[in-house]
Amino acid sequence: MAAEGSRFDALWRRRNDTSGQKTPRVMIRVFVAPGELETAVAFYERLQDVEADGGFLFPEVGLRLAMVGAFLLLEGSDEALKPFRSTTGTLLVDDVQPYYDKLVAAGAEIIFPLQTVPTGAGFNAVHPDGTVVEYVHHRPDAQGR
Repeated sequence: MAAEGSRFDALWRRRNDTSGQKTPRVMIRVFVAPGELETAVAFYERLQDVEADGGFLFPEVGLRLAMVGAFLLLEGSDEALKPFRSTTGTLLVDDVQPYYDKLVAAGAEIIFPLQTVPTGAGFNAVHPDGTVVEYVHHRPDAQGR
């Protein structure tokens, strides 16, 4: 099940629209150094007996990412990964707006504003207990990916 390098150099997802998703998908973040994404993907594929189901570049921040089962792998330099290391995990949800509204109403600190991201839209919030969570939803890009 090992991944090819080019699989994570462009946006692809098995399910590109989460709007019909019933429950959030929780993804544990794994941070890897440049050049190690494919090796890490292969490990997490074998560990969970699943195949990666998404990959994409986030060039604005210098990252390559892969989704493998319960894990979101982020590849980048120490400098590129630094702003993302404080985030405990990612919730892939049907729609980020209701989560954003509830968190703002509850007084949560929004540390990455609600914005368009390579896969759709997302934001990061600090919960009242100090936990930092990324909320993201996927929508097809202009090419339908």
